[in-house]
Amino acid sequence: MKVDGKPYRTIWLGADGTTVQVIDQTLLPHQFVVRDLETMADAERAIRTMIVRGAPLIGAAAAYGMALAMAADASDEALARAYTVLLESRPTAVNLRWALDDLRALLAPLPANRRREAAYRRAAEICDEDVEICRRIGENGLGLIHRLKPRGDRINALTHCNAGWLATVDWGTALAPIYQAHNAGIPIHVWVDETRPRNQGASLTAWELGKHGVPHTVIADNAGGHLMQHGQVDFVITGTDRTTRQGDVCNKIGTYLKALAAHDNGVPFYVGLPYPTIDWTIEDGVREIPIEERSAREVSHIAGRTAAGEMVTVQLLPDGSPAANPAFDVTPARLVTALVTERGVCPASEAGLLSLYPEQSRAA
Repeated sequence: MKVDGKPYRTIWLGADGTTVQVIDQTLLPHQFVVRDLETMADAERAIRTMIVRGAPLIGAAAAYGMALAMAADASDEALARAYTVLLESRPTAVNLRWALDDLRALLAPLPANRRREAAYRRAAEICDEDVEICRRIGENGLGLIHRLKPRGDRINALTHCNAGWLATVDWGTALAPIYQAHNAGIPIHVWVDETRPRNQGASLTAWELGKHGVPHTVIADNAGGHLMQHGQVDFVITGTDRTTRQGDVCNKIGTYLKALAAHDNGVPFYVGLPYPTIDWTIEDGVREIPIEERSAREVSHIAGRTAAGEMVTVQLLPDGSPAANPAFDVTPARLVTALVTERGVCPASEAGLLSLYPEQSRAA
């Protein structure tokens, strides 16, 4: 995608062939800053502090984190330590574990003097694969959009959190069909949930849609149900950080409430996901998916830009009021109209997923 006319991915290898560069998403939308990741610890910190975020991008960053570790020390001990440290950086997004397992399986049998090159090569492949996967998700989701019968002179989508190109290496998951629809000349407008407490919708989704020229309107999180009741939403589409074998979807906190409102109003609720986001080892998402509890400060404080252009953080809550901050919730499969993957569209069920991924059958 482009920023001020220049094409960018969210993560790439620097000119020196070792340093990894990323867009610092904690500073968007007011500052566009590229950060250098020079060590495995830098990569771990970038994932943990959400300089990079979104399940596919977390996986890509973890892969490059392993490469950075091998560039510094390619011993068995360093490989094991990098795996453990990076795995603990974010507990919910399954792409993190998928990428680390992939790199460890590749590197462990190799002699130490071959690990650095192999790690960087595989990390780059994971990034390229993610771009192609997201492009295909966009194509498959575009087919659904073509079949919609809008209630007005434009198609109105609603999305929650950020599942655009900033959450992946490029294109995005939930936003890929929207970008492809816009590029095809389909009149499409996006209702963008602000997505408290970190405001990824207001700060990231709105920013990237604006940069690409997609019409959009930011709304308070609680406005979505009202818009659905009044026929102003033709479909809801979100991403996911982990999808279970049975089709339950774990995504940014508040997604479940949007699914309930969509179900009550007969609005299709779609989820865009790449295959590494499917956790075939889990069946019951509500009971089995670990939900990250983040700092209460994300709820009690908010950052923004003053009229004078100064970036400030202000306190919202009364002194002494505690705050809870579960970062994700789980939407049961029964509330999901369809899953949109790189292999096609399927019902949110084990049978639906296995129809696209038969190699994951229990017999296999």
